[in-house]
Order: sequence, then structure tokens, then C-alpha cells
Amino acid sequence: MSEFTRTIIIVLDSAGVGELPDAARYGDEGSNTIPHTAASVGGLKVPVLESLGLGRIVPIRGVAPVPHPAGAFGKLTEQSAGKDSTTGHWELMGIILQRPFPTYPNGFPKEIIAAFERKIGTRTLGNAPASGTEIIQRLGPEHLRTGYPIVYTSADSVFQIASHEDVIPVSRLYELCEIARAMLTGDHAVSRVIARPFVGRPGAFTRTDRRKDFSLVPPQPTVLDGAVEAGLPVIGIGKIPDLFAGRGITTSIHTHDDLDGMTQTVRAMGEVERGIIFTNLVDLDTKYGHRNDPVGYARDLEAIDARIPEVLAKLTPLDLLVITADHGNDPTTVSTDHSREYTPVLTTTPRLRGVDLGTRRTFADVGATVAEALGVSWTGPGTSMLGLIRTGRRGGARERTRAD
Repeated sequence: MSEFTRTIIIVLDSAGVGELPDAARYGDEGSNTIPHTAASVGGLKVPVLESLGLGRIVPIRGVAPVPHPAGAFGKLTEQSAGKDSTTGHWELMGIILQRPFPTYPNGFPKEIIAAFERKIGTRTLGNAPASGTEIIQRLGPEHLRTGYPIVYTSADSVFQIASHEDVIPVSRLYELCEIARAMLTGDHAVSRVIARPFVGRPGAFTRTDRRKDFSLVPPQPTVLDGAVEAGLPVIGIGKIPDLFAGRGITTSIHTHDDLDGMTQTVRAMGEVERGIIFTNLVDLDTKYGHRNDPVGYARDLEAIDARIPEVLAKLTPLDLLVITADHGNDPTTVSTDHSREYTPVLTTTPRLRGVDLGTRRTFADVGATVAEALGVSWTGPGTSMLGLIRTGRRGGARERTRAD
């Protein structure tokens, strides 16, 4: 028997809380996304996350370590090799990668680009690591003149294709990405191929919200697959369906921005009474972390915090809410890339008192917790936190074990 009928998982994309012990191997020594962001703006105003125990995880300027949080709090350690969104989300749901996805600090090999150009029937522009906003401003005019798509990468394992919506229709851009995805296998199996449509004129190009990620298919089953096999709906909101290549997802919901992600989460809670609602809020990462904008990062996090009460208001005694992150992206460092960090984990359910979950060994503890909460069979990585969470419940359902 399951103790809960529904779990809601919200991923604050890139909201790390301090460097991991191996951060120096990734060039991320000293990264500390949320605390550094808070310090740079004179303090964060996130009273709801504060009430759930965020300030008990690490010291954060403006966020008090409240003595009796309304939730369970702790931090997660990434065991997988890497620091990208796919790796982080896969580990949250029970896949620990031993090898990092390939990266291309000098651009893609000539043979890869040549093969891609043959398949799409046109030349390409770029083929270099770059900021997405910078490269469209620099190569956008040539793209308008030639019609050639812009290909670029970053410190992450991504093959990104940018094009103006009036030059290459978005549907065709998606086709180009599917061609690249089919090519990039074996030693060149990048984590994601990403469509990056943009609009505007030279000097004023802007990316649109019709970005689409084409991820690798997870190499083994996840907790999401287990939930679907158990007959439970799994609602993927934001880029969640893309990160799992649609596997283990029964309904996909596109979002325009982080606040729309919160709106869609609340809406799904009003329509879906059981299963998993899984949301990614990507703007923290793409709009602010990658652009070294701590002010924007702080304001977005505060805006998300202001919407969490809508989620809390819809929680029933049979709901478990989990708020976490997939990696760091400290906007106060010189780097514009993801950072290898611990991530916060905040969980709550009605009548829950503060419980210290400590430092968890792996992100996969989230998936193991979700599986046990919903009565989904799971023998993969991770240790459920549900036993600890139960200790803080007031008058809740009787304790159940897997044997029940």
C-alpha cells in the first residue's frame, strides 16, 4: 500500500548550495549559487522557502535558519560524473552515470560538421563554444544573408542549433535537431541537441520560448518508468519531457517561463489527483546563471517563492511536495557555465514539522523517496527519505514499509 497518492517535484534549475568535494576537478572550486547570489544583492526575500527550511541547509543572507521549519530539509550530493541538466535529472530519478557526456571545448570535429552538412543539404555557421545570446548577435546577420543554421556548443555536452524563425521555420529547425540527434551516438553521444529559435533584427535579436531539447534516451529504467508501469500518470512540465526523451512521461506541458511553470504546476494539481507532477523551472539557469546576472537570478527566485503558496494551498494529506535542483550555476563567478554543487532538498506535506535530512549521498534519494511514497517498485540507486520525513508528521497516516 502507498502512503501517498501524489508527489509534486519542482526543480529550481541550477539552484546549487555550495561546491562538492570534487568541484576543483570541474573548475568550480568556490561556487555557491544561492548564497553568493543572496550576498551580491544584499539578501534574498524568499519567506516561503525560508519557512520550509532553506536557511537551515546553508547560511544564506536574508534567509533565516528558522527553528521549526514546516518541512524536511537537507542537501543532495551528485554521484554521477558531470554537471549538466540531463545528468542531474536522471540521477534524481535513479540513474547514476559513471562516464560524463562528451564536451567540445574547441568545437565539434570537422568530420561531424561535414557529415551534418551533407545530411541537411547546406553549410553551417559557427561551430565554436559560445554564449547563445552572443553568437546570434555576432552571426545573426550572416545567417539572415545565407540561410545557414548556426551551430555552437558550451562547456556542457550540447549541440545547439540556432536559427531565425523567419529564415528557418521552427518545424524545420526541429527536423535539423532530430538529424543531429540521430548522428550523435557512440563517442559523440552528447547529452542534448537543443533547438534555439530567435527573432528580431541585427543588433536586437532575441531568443524565443520555442526552444526544444532532444536528449538521449535514458539507458535504463527510471522511477518515472516504474510509475507509468504501475498505472500512474506522470505529468512533465517545462523541459522535463525533453530531458527524459519522453520516456516515463504520460503528459507533456510546455511552458513560456518560470512563472508559467508554476501556473501549469498549480493547474495540474487541480486536474490530476494521483501520480507524479514533475516541473523544471529553467529560467534561473538559462536567463540568469549563464548570463552572470545575480540580480535577475535573485528576482526570479523571489518571484517563484511568491507562487509557492498556491502549490501549498492545493496540497492534501496524501500529497508529498519535493523542491530541489539539478546542479549549480553561480552567477557571481567568472564562469558562465554550470557548477558542480550540492543541491537543496526541501520536502513537505500537511502537518509536517521540521526534520533535518542531512547531507544525502546521492540525488537518487529523491527518486527512491517518490517510489516508496507512491508504492512504486524500485530496486535502483537511492535511499528513501520517507522514514525520516515520517518522524516529523503530526497525526499522519500510520507508518508503512515496503512489505505492507
